[in-house]
Amino acid sequence: MAERVWERFLTEQDKAHVAMKPPKPIGFGKKPALLLIDLYRWVFGDKPEPVLEAIKTWPGSCGLAAWNAIPHIQTLLRTAREVRIPVIHISGLAGAGVDEWSFRRDGDPSQLTPEARERRRRKFDIIDEVAPLPGEAVLRKLSPSAFWGTPLVGHLNQFGIDTVITCGESTSGCVRASVVDGCTYRFRMIVVEECVFDRHEACHAINLFDMNQKYADVLPLDEVARYLRSWRAEHPAGD
Repeated sequence: MAERVWERFLTEQDKAHVAMKPPKPIGFGKKPALLLIDLYRWVFGDKPEPVLEAIKTWPGSCGLAAWNAIPHIQTLLRTAREVRIPVIHISGLAGAGVDEWSFRRDGDPSQLTPEARERRRRKFDIIDEVAPLPGEAVLRKLSPSAFWGTPLVGHLNQFGIDTVITCGESTSGCVRASVVDGCTYRFRMIVVEECVFDRHEACHAINLFDMNQKYADVLPLDEVARYLRSWRAEHPAGD
């Protein structure tokens, strides 16, 4: 495998420790599903911009890291649909009478301009590039984890899922929280490296490293796509 994205952030001691005790792969199970986390307008804005420009109008933007991930996520999503595995979209939940988990950092909404209020209204709209198709589950959450306070576990259990292929944002935030909770529920968690992104390069890299060490297999898109096609070939008659 090519050099991993996190290697340049590791100290010599870190590298020596990994060499002495490399993580054992978790591996794929018998029944996969695809989980798309928080691919909504708030992190993309309306057009590709460097993050330092984008946050002037879209404070939650991940800048070009978000837009650069779209083609990879589309490839993964297209493959999942072709092989007919369950696809679950996760977005935020607004207007539920309960504050979002980040409300203490969001500032006073009464001070927003009309334009900013309109952006806030659209913040949890899943972007058109990865829009759900009829029949695909769309679950909404009020916390970082896709599992907390949602019916995700029940949905996965209904389909007999044991492997959750994960993409979305942010690597260090909602993706990580979901991966840790998925591991806690004993799912095999797979993170597709090119299909997750973050606002900060170092956070992205080190959280991928840490998840790969403890909670998930962090794998390149090509490897995950090969697995999905191989899985379908072994299950041609149905799920």
